[in-house]
Amino acid sequence: MAQFFEIHPDNPQKRLIQQAVSIIDGGGLVIYPTDSSYAFGCHIGDKTAMERIQRIRKTDKDHHFTLVCSDLSEIGTYAKVTNSDYRLMKTLTPGPYTFLLKATSVVPRRLMNPKRKTIGVRVPDNNIVRNMLQELGQPIMSSTLIPPGGIEAMDDAYEIRQRFEHEVDLVIDGGFCGIEPTTVISLIDGEAEIIRRGKGEVDFLES
Repeated sequence: MAQFFEIHPDNPQKRLIQQAVSIIDGGGLVIYPTDSSYAFGCHIGDKTAMERIQRIRKTDKDHHFTLVCSDLSEIGTYAKVTNSDYRLMKTLTPGPYTFLLKATSVVPRRLMNPKRKTIGVRVPDNNIVRNMLQELGQPIMSSTLIPPGGIEAMDDAYEIRQRFEHEVDLVIDGGFCGIEPTTVISLIDGEAEIIRRGKGEVDFLES
């Protein structure tokens, strides 16, 4: 049965953050809040935990995971970032945006788009996950918390606990964080292309 932590969204309790990170480091699967919705998260190198997410969400093996990073410098370790990419991302992070970029050799092949060798990366504006990332020292491999057959993320931590307490190792209650997905921006071909409109503002890209 999953553990359940109530973590303050503005002033996260350090002890609980450390315990959450310890669970991730130990191969655990967690549900945590972001600035757009709740998400599944696990260690970037943990194939077993990744497969658990795929089973829970009933996705296929080509499901796209996102690397949730602490800052732009960490993104540069896992994705190939040009100067223009960096300038755009700097204006939008932290925030509810996912960027598609060419992956570096550091990224496990199972996480890349199999044809284009790309990866989704983002830096969320949420104190809980940012504290977790700082403590972890590397990205969290992440997937939006959408139940099988659903089209929207779940937003009530107690309902999430009831639904998934036998399938994950930790549920973090960080309060309401919304159900709107991130805006996805492709930077793969040298210019910004909006792939999905979500919570993040994109009008300035179309002006």
